[in-house]
Amino acid sequence: MIGNGKLLTNAHCVEYQTQVKVKRRGDDTKYVAKVLARGVDCDIALLAVESEQFWEGAEPLQLGHLPHLQETVTVVGYPLGGDTISVTKGVVSRIEVTSYAHGSSDLLGIQIDAAINPGNSGGPAFNDRGECIGVAFQVYRSEEAENIGYVIPTTVVTHFLSDYERNQKYTGFPSLGVLLQKLENPALRECLKVPCSQGVLVRRVEPTSDANRVLKEGDVIVSFDNVKVGCEGTVPFRSNECIAFRFLISQKFASDVAELGIIRNGKSMQVQVVLNPRVHLVPYHVDGGQPSYLITAGLVFTPLSEPLIEYVFLPVVRNFTQCQSL
Repeated sequence: MIGNGKLLTNAHCVEYQTQVKVKRRGDDTKYVAKVLARGVDCDIALLAVESEQFWEGAEPLQLGHLPHLQETVTVVGYPLGGDTISVTKGVVSRIEVTSYAHGSSDLLGIQIDAAINPGNSGGPAFNDRGECIGVAFQVYRSEEAENIGYVIPTTVVTHFLSDYERNQKYTGFPSLGVLLQKLENPALRECLKVPCSQGVLVRRVEPTSDANRVLKEGDVIVSFDNVKVGCEGTVPFRSNECIAFRFLISQKFASDVAELGIIRNGKSMQVQVVLNPRVHLVPYHVDGGQPSYLITAGLVFTPLSEPLIEYVFLPVVRNFTQCQSL
């Protein structure tokens, strides 16, 4: 509960929804909730409950600041179902740009060692002062790693809410529209005439992005809005930390203008790029409610998406490759 009749949860919790109902802890009455906005890339959904009875005596959560390493974190949810609430506790293990599995995007994420399981999705994570520091949303499962869960930080949550308030809809996190390469190799920096150990190399520019108007392959981006970019693709973060360059891009909104400092053929230049959300040729998820189907003459036609490619076509390719190698 974030107040003003609004709720926050994960986008994957309400994907392809037809009707969403919510209930308060200790109450069996279910109330209809309306999905106002769903951010696939950040895995956040905004809901609204119009019933005044649902909000009687409710206290909205206070969003806190980004935590520091080893700070205590408490995750609340309903892991593996159940009717009673579950509370798990741990510490902040890492803060970095993380791959969001639902939207196939890279945004800031908080890694914690508190137990997160199916059913914790959409639940809040608290610091030791009772402030909400984020929303639990995914876990890393592997035989080689244990107790790795992820929380969407309040910086991403507030960006999502601000985007919705600005446009009365969710427009998405912007993208620069380029493929970048680190410049750790001193010989490569010398070849590109980069005088210092900073900057990242532009390997490819998407033709549909605004960056295609001002950037070229072989350019070196050395600053973003006057913030220097290191040769490993990192920028200063908080007091004595570094974080991936993509973090600065994610702080922008759609149609914002960014000023880039670049080196082209040994000459320093300043260019401006309009940032917009990336338009995928093959969308990761089908928006607009339930996916549509057309069945004709024994054939089923459905919109193409990346999960469909992964689950239908890739196993066929793997089987074909295995047969070829025998």
